[in-house]
Amino acid sequence: MRYCKKCLQPDTRPGIVFDENCVCAACNWQSQLLHKIDWDARLRKLHEIADWAKSRHAAYDCVIGVSGGKDSTFQAVYAKEELGLRVLLVNCEPDAITEMGKHNIENLINMGFDCIKIRTNPKVCRALARKSFYEYGNIVKPSEYPLWVSAYRIALNFNIPLIIQGENAALTLGVSKNQTTDGDAFNVTQLNTLAGCTAEEWIGDGITEDDLYFYKFPDKALFADKDIRAIWLQYYVKEWSQEHNTEFSVKRGLQGRTETPDEIGRYRIYSSVDSNMNVINQTLKYFKLGFGHVTDEVCYDIRAGKMTREEGLELVRKYDGKCADRFVKEAADYMEISVEEFWNVVDKWVNKKLFYKDENGKWQPKFTVGEDFNEE
Repeated sequence: MRYCKKCLQPDTRPGIVFDENCVCAACNWQSQLLHKIDWDARLRKLHEIADWAKSRHAAYDCVIGVSGGKDSTFQAVYAKEELGLRVLLVNCEPDAITEMGKHNIENLINMGFDCIKIRTNPKVCRALARKSFYEYGNIVKPSEYPLWVSAYRIALNFNIPLIIQGENAALTLGVSKNQTTDGDAFNVTQLNTLAGCTAEEWIGDGITEDDLYFYKFPDKALFADKDIRAIWLQYYVKEWSQEHNTEFSVKRGLQGRTETPDEIGRYRIYSSVDSNMNVINQTLKYFKLGFGHVTDEVCYDIRAGKMTREEGLELVRKYDGKCADRFVKEAADYMEISVEEFWNVVDKWVNKKLFYKDENGKWQPKFTVGEDFNEE
């Protein structure tokens, strides 16, 4: 495992690109390319796209998939107030949504938006979560399909000309090995989680293709036939950032978590608020890849100049991969398995090159955060 020499991005992240100096693509974009962008030209292009959408005289100018979180709140308000678009929100509610998540989506809708709320079959959700846990060591993988797919499906069905997505991970996470770095949000199907997005992998164990309408990305040719575009707002808007979107949304009523970092494995309280499954899933990611959500957070902040690499190291070593026992119990109960069975499955997915079991049966890292590691 190698670490980026500027931030703390490990090369175990799927799709990550490092240069010959062991610097990740996200750091290179931030330090070498970001300041060269002609933001005025991109903003003009964004307004041209918005004007084109308005000229289509559809029932709505654009559709935005939202959770009510910091990024989707900024997307929706920006599209409405800065671009003057008639916005249709689409909220695909996660199964077992938190009370805070319920508050945040209602808070956004009450700013003055029409919204289609979609809740996929909870029996299917639960079955797919369990299937994904056993087959991929990932509880939330199938639930991410409808979160993305729903906006594209609604755009097709309502003939809405523009789909506005938020952040292109190829730029901000550096996962550009398989995903393009432009403003075209149809490349969402190149994301590691959604690659292919055929939903065929979920068929079985009582789940049929008919159960998976919102788990399957439509044929891209259908969008071309209807001249529907999809864009990443972050590509066009200079002020987009984790910090900006948080401050923007908190001022408008966004609420965050109340747990401590050692309970939820993150220090930003405004991320992944609507589902506790994401908390335990980051712990699973940690055991599989050697990093969790705190690594993601500090890498953003190091690149933005909000903290030093040394300060980030301290946070990662202290909190990465942490998860309170109650979240483990909640996940096990959701999948209808015991906590003992949960950890038995986790044992199969732990990266044995990176972790070892101590005398108490707990998995411990062989590596030291920030230092390149090769198992002898």
